[in-house]
Amino acid sequence: MIEQKAWKMNGFIGLLLSLLLTGASIYLYIGLQYVVGTILITVGLLLLSGITVVQPNKAAVVTFFGRYIGTIRDNGIYMAIPFSNRKKVSLRVRNFNSAKLKVNDVEGNPIEIAAVVVFKVVDSAKASFDVDDYEEFVEIQSETALRHVATKYPYDNFVDDGISLRGNADEVANELSIELQARLQLAGVEVVEARLTHLAYSTEIASAMLQRQQASAILAARQIIVEGAVGMAQMAIERLEKEGVLELDDERKVQMINNLMVTIVSDRAAQPVVNTGTVY
Repeated sequence: MIEQKAWKMNGFIGLLLSLLLTGASIYLYIGLQYVVGTILITVGLLLLSGITVVQPNKAAVVTFFGRYIGTIRDNGIYMAIPFSNRKKVSLRVRNFNSAKLKVNDVEGNPIEIAAVVVFKVVDSAKASFDVDDYEEFVEIQSETALRHVATKYPYDNFVDDGISLRGNADEVANELSIELQARLQLAGVEVVEARLTHLAYSTEIASAMLQRQQASAILAARQIIVEGAVGMAQMAIERLEKEGVLELDDERKVQMINNLMVTIVSDRAAQPVVNTGTVY
């Protein structure tokens, strides 16, 4: 089913014609011309049956005895085909907030996820005739697409730099929008935007995952500290040798590097030991 324009004419002209025919029929009834008067008033009532009002950002889907005639998108008062059925379909932008869904990410961890979908109807014929209820169709397909996208990625990446649900919200939202558009095209619906509104581990593993995140953060920080400590120790020895402040043999270099590494890497303040004798 493809949307097409329905025949229509100015509704005020139709109302005026209907009033004129009604007035003429009354005049003929007074003149005892019942047959002509009945015909005129019947025509006037037929014209009135085709009058419809279309609000802004709404469409009137016109069917005539079960056959789709077309759609009236222009707002105002119009006269369509008499005795036709005009079903109103909203073309306004709307939001759908999904419920919090419990799914497993690609690593099998149970998570809670929810999204908001911004959509609008762009084809009133598809929305009216290709699906039973396009609003319910949007809800079901949105939750289905959200589940599918959530199972393709991990909640968070602790090792590599791949895409994750928490760290790549824009990429995940874009993929969700593309998949939703493919699913909702059948219903004549355009997806304006789709965004995650809730993302968290399920309660049964939230505590364990929090400890894992903390451990990963500590490990990453320690790695940076160690890399910096090695560079500082190397720089200190090279500068001492370059400026000729003192000469260190291999044993003293190892001891100095060890002291510097302990001082820098330790998470507590170092306690210095003052040597009052010789260097040896």
